[in-house]
Amino acid sequence: MEALPLRAGGEIDSIIDRYQNTVYGLALARTGNRADADDVFQEVFLAYCQCGKTFRDEEHRKAWLLRTTINQSRRVTSSSWRQKTVPLSEREDVPIQFQEPEENEVWTALQSLAEDYRLPIYLFYFQELSTQEIAKVLAIRPGAVRMRLTRGREQLREALKGAYFDE
Repeated sequence: MEALPLRAGGEIDSIIDRYQNTVYGLALARTGNRADADDVFQEVFLAYCQCGKTFRDEEHRKAWLLRTTINQSRRVTSSSWRQKTVPLSEREDVPIQFQEPEENEVWTALQSLAEDYRLPIYLFYFQELSTQEIAKVLAIRPGAVRMRLTRGREQLREALKGAYFDE
């Protein structure tokens, strides 16, 4: 079996520095736990090292990394092993801690949303992608992105009702 070409070390370091928060954040939003997000992060950048793909521009590279992150996250969350296992009841992942308590509440509410709503909201607000860019990454129409954002915001509003919104 022939080895795949690897990218130069300096280039990969630069790309990881530039996109680590983007890839890890999306993986965490998609998988819901740090261990799986760590695995996805490693797999995405390994795939990047081995793909040998030439990108038109940074937007194309970012879109490829986001799409690969989503695909790898899907592999992790839908694996037959994961579906057949039961988490240890006495072990819970250490919750992600932000500096402000409000950020923790919003993150928890975001994690409670279905993936169809969670991903567009994460990409829109945390990664500051446009609805057009989100549509390309998720392979759906821009109108569907806008609808998911609207419905996701409503669900977030419901989840956070009382804490931040008048009932």
